[in-house]
Amino acid sequence: MSKYLVIVESPTKVKTISKFLNSDYEVEACGGHLRDLPKSQIGVDIENGFEPEYKIITGKTKIVSRIKKSAKGKDILFLACDPDREGEAIAWHIAHIIKKGPIIKRVVFNELSKDTVLDGFNHSSEININRVNAQQARRILDRIVGYQLSPLLWKKVGRGLSAGRVQSAALNILVVREREINAFIKEEYWQLTADLSKKENQNRTFNAKLEKINNEKAEIKDEKTAVELTARLKTTDFIVESVTKKIQKRNPKPPFITSSLQQAAFNTLRYTASKTMIIAQKLYEGISLDEEGSTGLITYMRTDSVAISNVAQTQARDYISKTFGEEFLPEKFRIYKSKKSAQEAHESIRPTSVWRTPRSIEKHLSKEQFLLYKLIWERFVAACMKEAQVALTSVVIKADNCSFKATGLKIIFEGHMKVFKDNEQNEESKLLPDIEKGETLNLIELIPSQHFTQPPARYTDASLIKALEEEGIGRPSTYAPTIRTLIIRHYVERQKRSLTPTELGILVNDLLMDNFPDVLDKKFTAKMEEELDKVERGDLGWRELLSKFYTPFAKDLDVAKVKMRDVKKEVIKTDEVCEKCGLPMVIKWSRHGKFLSCSGFPKCKNAKSLDSGVACPEEGCDGRLVQRRSKRGRMFYGCTNYPKCTHISNKLPDE
Repeated sequence: MSKYLVIVESPTKVKTISKFLNSDYEVEACGGHLRDLPKSQIGVDIENGFEPEYKIITGKTKIVSRIKKSAKGKDILFLACDPDREGEAIAWHIAHIIKKGPIIKRVVFNELSKDTVLDGFNHSSEININRVNAQQARRILDRIVGYQLSPLLWKKVGRGLSAGRVQSAALNILVVREREINAFIKEEYWQLTADLSKKENQNRTFNAKLEKINNEKAEIKDEKTAVELTARLKTTDFIVESVTKKIQKRNPKPPFITSSLQQAAFNTLRYTASKTMIIAQKLYEGISLDEEGSTGLITYMRTDSVAISNVAQTQARDYISKTFGEEFLPEKFRIYKSKKSAQEAHESIRPTSVWRTPRSIEKHLSKEQFLLYKLIWERFVAACMKEAQVALTSVVIKADNCSFKATGLKIIFEGHMKVFKDNEQNEESKLLPDIEKGETLNLIELIPSQHFTQPPARYTDASLIKALEEEGIGRPSTYAPTIRTLIIRHYVERQKRSLTPTELGILVNDLLMDNFPDVLDKKFTAKMEEELDKVERGDLGWRELLSKFYTPFAKDLDVAKVKMRDVKKEVIKTDEVCEKCGLPMVIKWSRHGKFLSCSGFPKCKNAKSLDSGVACPEEGCDGRLVQRRSKRGRMFYGCTNYPKCTHISNKLPDE
């Protein structure tokens, strides 16, 4: 009979960790949280020091019984949950469930490799109660906000809506940007590009752009000015005023943290933040590699630290030396500094073994797993390599009272760029011919081009995560769930790659910002994260944090219950008549947005989607398109003649 019981979160981890341990160890999975606040009520006794009421989660009773049974007769219970606040809280809850029996120890490892796992067991410790308290404070804080703001939205707008400290702050960022876009007025401007060559070699051309007129920044507002300037410059000489050459170092980027991985995966692979984390979780927990069995391929993927262990650096240097050559190694280990707000709980995201190159294990991975692993592997290897060196050439060319500028680039030493040789990230040389000061160039063509100033871009997964990180809103584990929640609640829609707030999202944002400006303010939300970090360090009590928050929040809540705009009572009359009872139809709000309802509700419950005003594009159909929602919550447009006409589309024909 085994002496020790090991509890991990995922069944996949059971396979990976079991192969590192002998028969004295029995490994089981808990499947995440076993206890939580009840769903049906707030579950927090605010008047009694914010005392939480934890209950076994519905559906987890059998797992709890199994773990209790397995723990009987064991000498030690090792809690090997994930190495973050969430994992610490899960371990703490399990410890409360197993009140009597084995000695309880906490085991932490940032990667699922044999040496790291065994080292974790050799250095087991007690549960970090400060980290638990920080997670408990966050959970209770978010429960208070969610369970007291959400019912207010149900009463004033419609059931099923939700509000949250991080969620609503993120929504506000999206709404503010949308309003900037709507208020933007585009302005016309023109650019001039000169296609030039040396006098003796007109076959090798290069481009130079107009930068200055009379030593001031060139500003051409209309076509007439552009055409007149083009005609005048065609009769003048283009003479090289200066040639500047310099050598520039290009340092590698640090290895990935959660936010930068999500951004890179979105920009490079088109993966949403949620998809990236699901794939990364599988790579972390273990992939079957034939004779190696289930093997963890990357370190823990929820981190804000860019640190690299000495062991990993040493392994990387060995690989770089043997693969690329000694000249690609920096003189000493590269040290990357994390942001001040980083918890530094563990390392950056990197491969558990640099020798497992993407190509060497490609056959064991799905296409999506391979591409994400390749992204992580390349970024890590490059981060341990020598900087690249490039020669930059900048040429200023005078033509009458105008200055044109051409730039050239030559890679002298590839350095870390060598890793991306077959990758879009690798920069290519852009060479200029040998040009000397005072030289007169040959003008091949002078091209005026019309442009318009562009409004600020809508946020994508990548840019929103970057904004949240810069503002200090949320933590690595919250970025993907926050975006997912905004979409599930229909506050935000994906339009191509952009996140666009819906009419409902804008309404909810405005109601919350008008009544709870402090709670949803970006600075307040960021400060709360700092306060939670203090709890984790033991510098602030979790009950004290909650008390400081709740006193002003409760006052705002009482005022909002009376003063918040009651959207439910607001109806817009229409000329449409209810086909069931003959009363006028009116426009109302629900958790899905606006809809048509019979004014005789609740006696007549007739309701339907709003007409988009666009005719169905199917030939011979006289129906119109209305916005509908699938069972999974996805928006689409369907014909009013359904089921006779089954036309569906993701967007209106004229969009």
